[in-house]
Amino acid sequence: MGELTHQEIARALKALTQDYVQRRQRLRGKALAGRGKQAAFALYYAPRHFLIVREVLRALAAPHAATIIDLGCGSGVAGAAWALHGGGNIVGVELDPDVLREAAFTFRDLGVRGGGVRCHIAKYRWPKAPVGIVAAFTVNELDEGDRERLWRELEKQHSAGSRVLIIEPLSTRISPWWQAWAERVAALRGRADEWHFDVELPERVHLLGKSAGLNPEKLGARTLWV
Repeated sequence: MGELTHQEIARALKALTQDYVQRRQRLRGKALAGRGKQAAFALYYAPRHFLIVREVLRALAAPHAATIIDLGCGSGVAGAAWALHGGGNIVGVELDPDVLREAAFTFRDLGVRGGGVRCHIAKYRWPKAPVGIVAAFTVNELDEGDRERLWRELEKQHSAGSRVLIIEPLSTRISPWWQAWAERVAALRGRADEWHFDVELPERVHLLGKSAGLNPEKLGARTLWV
């Protein structure tokens, strides 16, 4: 990343954002191809995701979890945010070994305890409940079959005392399943929320977003909490 200029990363960020918003089907396995997009995600989206998860956990007064399962952990910021909020050991679940290494770096850098399990979410062997489970910007990347399998596992975890937090972008265009899941969560006496946060961003994140033609001050998400 150190060899890339600010302008190169900003251009990569703009392209990455177009993949997220306009060409969502390209995300799996392709969106983060290349050093530019990897740097753009690490320097812009990862810090924003961390802040979103942190603010949601605070607003929900999420409890301590001895074990935090971060599904589709990516850079590991969601699990790290929960660990910093209330303690606990993180288990990042991710298929890509390079991404797991990035998550391990995040855990070390933020001073939290954590490791990774390399597998697809649909094939994960769940530990004994209760645990804390977070799936941040992950469920929308699953196909319908895997998404339904995940829901059945989350129901089992909930019935055994686990806490589940699902976070997705505000726009439901990429998550047409959202309303059905919100109704399921309501049936479990959980809650569905839409959040808009006024959080001061690190200067580098702000400048990078501005350079890519984005509005970095807009910070928000939809969540399901059981």
